[in-house]
Amino acid sequence: QVQLVESGGGLVQAGGSLRLSCAASGLPFSSYAMGWFRQAPGKEREFVASRTSYADSVKGRFTISRDNSKNTVYLQMSSLKPEDTAVYYCTARESGYNRGWQYWGQGTQVTVSS
Repeated sequence: QVQLVESGGGLVQAGGSLRLSCAASGLPFSSYAMGWFRQAPGKEREFVASRTSYADSVKGRFTISRDNSKNTVYLQMSSLKPEDTAVYYCTARESGYNRGWQYWGQGTQVTVSS
């Protein structure tokens, strides 16, 4: 059973930083591409980052990384803005799978105050 568990969310002031973590289990982690999405209140879920790309709104401020020895992917978020407030979701798909993302975490709330 695949599980993706996010952590590290919270309340931060504008201009601050947070690092989200996503611990994966039940899959051969090194064979899976990992990504991050987010969903703000009243909006659709949107792509944030993967190994090969970033949303324009976060370029230069967010960095995705992974530690295969810990089966964990990270999202380092800096220079946070109130519009970054959202539930952040970790996602995974097997390398070469091209029909979207296969697995999703439960999400972690990030709130940026102005």
